[in-house]
Amino acid sequence: MNIGTLAQLTGVSADTLRYYEREKLLAPPSRAANGYRVYSEADTERVRFVRSAQALGFSLAEIRWILPRLNAGQVQRAEIESHLHKKLAEIDGHIRQLRNLRKEVQATLASLSCQPQTQVTVQQATDKTKQRGPARRLTAQPGRMA
Repeated sequence: MNIGTLAQLTGVSADTLRYYEREKLLAPPSRAANGYRVYSEADTERVRFVRSAQALGFSLAEIRWILPRLNAGQVQRAEIESHLHKKLAEIDGHIRQLRNLRKEVQATLASLSCQPQTQVTVQQATDKTKQRGPARRLTAQPGRMA
């Protein structure tokens, strides 16, 4: 099949397929007499695997590392489980960070002491002395841009 057909079957662009080839996620395809790339069903499965792994949060470097081992049948279930558990731990860490960030944004929002139409200066927006932690208190001064 040509690059357009592979792109359509896998839901990625032809540019993405060329990028995967440059990044060694896809083996260089054979070429037809006209110079066009010719892909196989195995290439379709490989691209689908790459997309699935990316959707699970794996980097291209991680995918590039495991692909040859999968093709050679050198990956055991325990290793796959280990990678998935590590990914879960990373996700849990991101969730904790996002929860903390959410709390900081809520605290900053709750600490706003100026009127909604008041303009705030950079100094006021970054004043750490009025609030503990990373959240900032925004205050307005009468008669000035606040």
